Amino acid sequence: MAERRSVRLSSASVSSGHARKTKGTSSARRDETRHNDGSFSSGDDRQSSDTEVRTIKRRKMANSRTGRPHRLSYHKPLFLCDSHGPEHRQALLAWFDSVSTTRAMPWRKAWINPSLESDAALLRKSLERRAYEVWISEIMLQQTRVAVVIDYWNRWMEKWPTIQDLASADPEDVLAAWRGLGYYSRATRIHEASKLVVQDPTMQGLLPSATSELESKVPGVGRYTAGAISAIVYGRAAPMVDGNVLRVLSRQLGIYGNTKTDKKVIDTIWAAADALVKAVALDRPSNEHRSDVSDRPGRWGQALMELGSTVCTPKPNCSQCPVTASCRVYNEARSHTGQRKTNVIHDIEDMCTLCEPFEEETVNHDPEPPSLQGSKQPNGKKKAPKQTTLAAFSFTTGGSIPAKQRDPHADTDEAQQETISHHARKFPLKTSKKPVREEETIVCAVRRSDGALLIHRRPEKGLLAGLWEFPSTTPSARDDCRTAKQRAALAKTHAAALFDAEPTHLGELGSVPWLFSHLRLTMHVHLFRLARGDDVGCAPGDRARWSDDVEAESMGTGMRKCWALVKDAD
Repeated sequence: MAERRSVRLSSASVSSGHARKTKGTSSARRDETRHNDGSFSSGDDRQSSDTEVRTIKRRKMANSRTGRPHRLSYHKPLFLCDSHGPEHRQALLAWFDSVSTTRAMPWRKAWINPSLESDAALLRKSLERRAYEVWISEIMLQQTRVAVVIDYWNRWMEKWPTIQDLASADPEDVLAAWRGLGYYSRATRIHEASKLVVQDPTMQGLLPSATSELESKVPGVGRYTAGAISAIVYGRAAPMVDGNVLRVLSRQLGIYGNTKTDKKVIDTIWAAADALVKAVALDRPSNEHRSDVSDRPGRWGQALMELGSTVCTPKPNCSQCPVTASCRVYNEARSHTGQRKTNVIHDIEDMCTLCEPFEEETVNHDPEPPSLQGSKQPNGKKKAPKQTTLAAFSFTTGGSIPAKQRDPHADTDEAQQETISHHARKFPLKTSKKPVREEETIVCAVRRSDGALLIHRRPEKGLLAGLWEFPSTTPSARDDCRTAKQRAALAKTHAAALFDAEPTHLGELGSVPWLFSHLRLTMHVHLFRLARGDDVGCAPGDRARWSDDVEAESMGTGMRKCWALVKDAD
């Protein structure tokens, strides 16, 4: 039936044209492989030669003799197999339906079915509000825990319940509402984007439903956020891949690679996610009205994220996972515990080069059924070397799951489950973090005779963009601020440059350490006092002004700690 057709990858990220079965020479097969690679190697500027591919495979085979050598076809998602794929996809959706309200996320709401709403104006208004809610939640959830975001989202929606309300908001109020979430430039981009969406003659306040339009028309919306809005709000089969989903699918597909920087690994997982959500979109009950949209894509995307956030975490609880039967990493770990036999790859031409060499000594894990395992051609010739690109395997429904994979928790005791979870922790590939840069800053709190304090606005781009702070200076490499005396000299020099008359230095109040994702900052706070009339040389303008209510200013959390030292000094 048309609804059960194979779900294939589009030429942009997923292939519907994986290598055709042909007869002929190895040269012909190589030509065909190159032709297909050109369609699916998104972003590849240069095709690797056969010699280069063989070299990579030999290196990785040598490094993986006692690791996990496997075929490239091993990474086809078991979620997409004909015999049990629908069953496993339904298992994940059923699990999500049972836990979706556990963490009480206010932005999780029932899908708006457009076929049930006869009033077009009311439908548009409902979708407008829903798309706005999901958009704000997804931006807030980036690099921030759900428990923290809930209160922020509720306060935000109470203050600006519609996108029109946000578009007309004061920029200072928007920054103040974002205070504590970090990445303040996101708040500014959201505000600017809301004005654009409201004023656009086509959108008129309604975010687009297509991912391509969301990415191209709405500033700050990338492919993940676009997928979330398209799937959750509009019911379209759009993939949603955040950090949690990268980890989940890395384990489901058995990909031991860098999901942060390796483009081929990232593109492969996105391609798999695209194929999976398209398959889920077709999994409608026989009695359900056929439609191009439904709640399944949104539920599926949220299910993968929920699984990665609560079960398939960096330290996974595999015994509680509802989809271990389709998990490559779980099943290869079971074979490591001695519960299943494994197979050995003798031909390096069959070997996957997507994965990095596996450091730990383990047995080979390639639990493909014999019918799917590679072999030499019937005429005795070796298969042409395959390049590791998205074209090398098409994520389609097909194949089968070995019988012993269908009951993954059978005969696994507590010790074996711990072994399995320990193996799963290794996925995706862990990389050593770059050391965080350290920096010191001299903060000058200058108090006027009437008690007002001088504040400066930071640049509109970069760290803490657009926020207010006390005048600050970062010592150059040749400056030394290890001692209080040296820091005081730097502070006096900076403060004196702000006024015609030199302010009185009252001393160093203390130091505030603050950690950003890429920077460990130490702020040394110095207090100054200006006598009446000494501020005549200061021309505040747009970037600086006197404030008699610092508490109400839009400041970063670290600078607020500096303000706390100033208050305590009063």
